[in-house]
Amino acid sequence: MTGESKEVARAALLMALTKERQEEAELKADFLRKSGIKTAAVDYGGEFIPAIKGILERALVASRREGVISNVHAEEGAIAGATREALSQITLKAIGLNIGGKIGIARKGDHVSVAIFVGVGLLHLDEVAIGLGHRAVL
Repeated sequence: MTGESKEVARAALLMALTKERQEEAELKADFLRKSGIKTAAVDYGGEFIPAIKGILERALVASRREGVISNVHAEEGAIAGATREALSQITLKAIGLNIGGKIGIARKGDHVSVAIFVGVGLLHLDEVAIGLGHRAVL
């Protein structure tokens, strides 16, 4: 994995782990200023299976809104693919349960990463998981 791939993946993870909008905005500005990494983050929640479509849509909309990608088929496909990869890594823990968390998205050059931080609710026995996907946009 190249240094740039790891740098973008780290940025996506940190964006997904932010607690509030202020922290998110500060981190976003820092990544852009210091590293040239464009980032976005968005919250989500609900029952896992029905929420999958919404998570994909939220990742795409946030990516476009924040200028991480433009309205180009290949760039949208990269976000969708990275999001599906991240979702596949948390599916076994989340299937059939309620979830809530944040999606972190980062891009530098042709590297795109999507991180999904999820809290999985089962009565008072909450579980957590993180999924991470990476794609190249050429």
